[in-house]
Amino acid sequence: MNTSGSSIERSILIFAIWAVLGFLGLGVFLEGIKTDIWLVSASGVSIIVVAFVAHIIVNGVFNAGFSAGETSLGLGAYGLLGLVFVLSATGSTMTATDYYSGLTLFGVLALGFLAYLFTRHGLRGAFSRFHVRPKDKREEGL
Repeated sequence: MNTSGSSIERSILIFAIWAVLGFLGLGVFLEGIKTDIWLVSASGVSIIVVAFVAHIIVNGVFNAGFSAGETSLGLGAYGLLGLVFVLSATGSTMTATDYYSGLTLFGVLALGFLAYLFTRHGLRGAFSRFHVRPKDKREEGL
């Protein structure tokens, strides 16, 4: 089912999901930070989680996984937001609500990522994605 036409349809659906739900979630999250209301920020995080789940559903419908570009963008955005959060926490006057909002965002995203890996690849398969077992001399035939 991964023909050229379905690949374009999948890309358009993914773009639409993140353009609507992703930016809405980010906007609600930032509004919660601006107004200093944790519940509003947590609602924004929930909308971002809904976008992530919708992305996974679209991948399932089109029998596809995350592309290399999607993975790079997701990890890069997570890293950049983490850097901004750390710099903000060390260099400015963050309120406790801002701090908890940031921890909620990064905690939920990290748990979601791990849950995806465990459900998609199983516990052993998820660990194998990151662990490279060194060859010993017996495996090399020496």
